[in-house]
Amino acid sequence: MGPAAGLAALLAVLALRAGDPAGAAARGDTFSALTSVARALAPERRLLGLLRRYLRGEEARLRDLTRFYDKVLSLHEDSATPVSNPLLAFTLIKRLQSDWRNVVHSLEASENIRALKDGYEKVEQDLPAFEDVEGAARALMRLQDVYMLNVKGLARGVFQRVVGSAVTDLYSPRRLFSLTADDCFQVGKVAYDMGDYYHAIPWLEEAVSLFRGSYGEWKTEDEASLEDALDHLAFAYFQAGNVSCALSLSREFLLYSPDNKRMARNVLKYEKLLAESPNQVVAEAVIQRPNVPHLQTRDTYEGLCQTLGSQPTHYQIPSLYCSYETNSSPYLQLQPVRKEVIHLEPYVVLYHDFVSDVEAQKIRGLAEPWLQRSVVASGEKQLPVEYRISKSAWLKDTVDPLLVTLDHRIGALTGLDVQPPYAEYLQVVNYGIGGHYEPHFDHATWPTSGYMSMDRSSADPAAQALKTKMLAERSWWSPVTFQRSQKPKARLGEEKGELPSGRGPCLHCLFLAKGSGLYQGTPENSQTISQSRMDGQYKEGGKRARGRSFWDSDTL
Repeated sequence: MGPAAGLAALLAVLALRAGDPAGAAARGDTFSALTSVARALAPERRLLGLLRRYLRGEEARLRDLTRFYDKVLSLHEDSATPVSNPLLAFTLIKRLQSDWRNVVHSLEASENIRALKDGYEKVEQDLPAFEDVEGAARALMRLQDVYMLNVKGLARGVFQRVVGSAVTDLYSPRRLFSLTADDCFQVGKVAYDMGDYYHAIPWLEEAVSLFRGSYGEWKTEDEASLEDALDHLAFAYFQAGNVSCALSLSREFLLYSPDNKRMARNVLKYEKLLAESPNQVVAEAVIQRPNVPHLQTRDTYEGLCQTLGSQPTHYQIPSLYCSYETNSSPYLQLQPVRKEVIHLEPYVVLYHDFVSDVEAQKIRGLAEPWLQRSVVASGEKQLPVEYRISKSAWLKDTVDPLLVTLDHRIGALTGLDVQPPYAEYLQVVNYGIGGHYEPHFDHATWPTSGYMSMDRSSADPAAQALKTKMLAERSWWSPVTFQRSQKPKARLGEEKGELPSGRGPCLHCLFLAKGSGLYQGTPENSQTISQSRMDGQYKEGGKRARGRSFWDSDTL
């Protein structure tokens, strides 16, 4: 996963093709791209306007009710008020016969709330679906896992890694924002409904703690209560094998809701289980984290993410150097690119400021209206999957002259023909909350790969990145023997896979990375971040190869 910007989940990637904006704003996909999440601010602003008008209407109505109350109260407080006064007698009879009826049955309150509901119904089609809540909750769990974040800290708005007594601040948002008890309950319930008690328990524990602290307070927006949180947490502990905690929480539940017969039966059940197995009273069940994607490489993958993009202190190594690069291209003679060799084995080069901030921003702007949920090939179908959370758009170079300029620049530096059919179109990908693309095989015919990232500011944790994939020419292959993995071969087009254990080809690639730079390197077949695999044969008699086969790990 990427640097601290990953914790804000704003990465984007460049690669290729042309899109259709028709389904770009589909409900249920809001969580999958930060641009969609940002667009969700607009309907909420409309809802705020509706609520403001409702509150003003209610304030005016309550002021009028207060006026009526004060008027009548003043008559009752004046002990000298004689009912013998025919005027007072008349108004008393009138108030009791009609004024109070008009007050009690006033339509003003229902008209105010009706206006609020009508406005909400007009906005409702633009609001996130429940699937977005589920997706966003799973994203928080993913961040929790990958960066080893503390749930109590997250609930307070603090992104901290706690290992033993060591506490590390990973991300400092400009504004501290804490979660409510209901927020924590909803995250825990998503995990609970999936049978994922490893994640459900700490989030429900936090919900119970926060609900206890505010018990008796009523919040209009909350769906859950302390009783709901205790109910779910007790059963989660039971499912995890901790009967003692399940019993304690169930008893606490009955203190608040003593007439709940289902919970009373659960208490009897837990008491019986503990009586039959006394050892369970002190037993602490060890809940294993579910390996949902079944990645053998998960620890390596997440360990790399936890480095937060840090680089070794390589400036002391004499063999690493900086220079200006033209690749003997007239295009670069007057404006050579700045080259920095940052690693020798594998060979990786960084070209600084390859894309300007203005260019990066324009590319994002061109792509945003076309962003749709990223999919993977599965047989003959294209499907959205949990292990790829993002939206993507494909841009032809006919969309804007900037794309032609960028192609020329890449071609001049690499010596490659980056025009179809030798390369694909430009793809822009925007990652969502906890957005990522787990380690996978880029299956297709012939070898390729290159990466480009464009950050607005390396210091901005919300910076987006862009990534581009290009094709490598055969002359870039290192003289090593290609060995296929002995693991079962994935179906053609299937992008999900495991790292092969054998040594694969060493492949020179282009990497454009943080700071609008361009990397050129030879990622080797290893058990760390990247591997290569080729499906198909190199086109003999030609200088170029088509398709993609680079093992890449796109992440937060």
